[in-house]
Amino acid sequence: MPRTSAKNAEDVVAALDLHSFGDTRGVLVTSMNDIPGYRVVRVLTTVYGLTVRSRNIIADIGAGFKSLIGGELGILTKMLYDSRNSAADKMIGECLAKGGNAIIAMRFEGGEIEGRFAEVCAYGTACVVEKID
Repeated sequence: MPRTSAKNAEDVVAALDLHSFGDTRGVLVTSMNDIPGYRVVRVLTTVYGLTVRSRNIIADIGAGFKSLIGGELGILTKMLYDSRNSAADKMIGECLAKGGNAIIAMRFEGGEIEGRFAEVCAYGTACVVEKID
């Protein structure tokens, strides 16, 4: 079975124009429990962003053929990146709606429904932080 090297994965990301989840609208987002240089002033609540995506028939056929020879399934990789970005954007929107300017302990969870739909959940702790002088 072919293995995906780090270089191969970087090439796929570059070819598909994929990047980190983009515009955070000024919200600091981290998977850490604190943000170096900032102090948590107030913890607000857990915030979530959810998305469920379906593949189209063309993607299924293309992925089926590609899986026979092995390698990166680019169209499905792009779908998962898009799902991740959508979930993160919704989570950030919820943080802003609650009055937060940061999300700490951010995580992603993913799965599938009925083998046909990809689900992604982004979640973390919304809080208000201030820069330490």
